[in-house]
Amino acid sequence: MRKVVLCTTAALLIAAVGLAIAQTGTTPPATPGMAASNMVATTPTELKWGPPPPVFEQTAQMALVSGDPSKAGLYCVRLKMPVGYKIMPHFHPTDENVTVISGTFSLGSGDKFDEATLKSLPAGSFGLLPAQMHHYAMAKTACVVQVHGMGPFSLTYVNPADDPSMKKTMGK
Repeated sequence: MRKVVLCTTAALLIAAVGLAIAQTGTTPPATPGMAASNMVATTPTELKWGPPPPVFEQTAQMALVSGDPSKAGLYCVRLKMPVGYKIMPHFHPTDENVTVISGTFSLGSGDKFDEATLKSLPAGSFGLLPAQMHHYAMAKTACVVQVHGMGPFSLTYVNPADDPSMKKTMGK
């Protein structure tokens, strides 16, 4: 009986706090770095596709959806990749959230690219790659993924020789 009274009391307290907050007319804080009045609503035809950052093989295309990946705060980008496109083992300082928009994208974890261990993710799938987790990816078909996280965006390859931006500076 005492357990029921405590649960009921806790539920009433939570409801009372919620009602008090609702009656004050306060709104939740805006996303860091964005004013509360900055709504983002974009259709696929409005996206502006261009080359990805140098840390990606340049056969892909990238579009900014919202935010600025080079600055602190929430960002959202899309990456369009041809069939067979690979992102070699790497990691990020923050969580990476990946949603498959179209096609089939595959993810794996570890320090070495192993196609046999990739998990195929069809359109509509989601992947969360925690900060510092070593992972890799491949486009099983031509695909588009949406990536969002907290900036500034940073990608570090497990094997520096896999970094496309380093290959260019080394004359390869």
